[in-house]
Amino acid sequence: MTELALHNHLSHLPEEALQEFTEWCVLEQAKEAGYKLTPDRSKLDKLPTGDYIYQLVDQFMKVKPDPIRTGLAGAIAGKQADKHALSGTAAIVDFVSLYIRYLIPKEGSEQEKAEAILTQASQQQFEKLSQIAKKYDVELSK
Repeated sequence: MTELALHNHLSHLPEEALQEFTEWCVLEQAKEAGYKLTPDRSKLDKLPTGDYIYQLVDQFMKVKPDPIRTGLAGAIAGKQADKHALSGTAAIVDFVSLYIRYLIPKEGSEQEKAEAILTQASQQQFEKLSQIAKKYDVELSK
């Protein structure tokens, strides 16, 4: 499976870019996995960027329509994120992007199909992160 290493870029981006990417992951990309979050804006309004990201991810992590699938995705994403050894906000963004990526293959019984779906999700994340990074004058390379 092709792995687009987002974690190599996350610590080089400003927190505003990380916030925008996190919002896209949890509000848009997660829909492909059947997860819909309607954020509690009263808990998000007026928070500084880092706190906003933590609160948004916390709200998303409480959406668990399939506890077995979310548990497995969380374990896999957590193990992989630990290997990336990022800190602070970048670590949270890394985990949530991996977590959502692993939630997407709903019909993952066929390994090749699941790997193709994971590769597509990874490509979508890299393209979105690259698009956001350009807004903040940061160039990403694969």
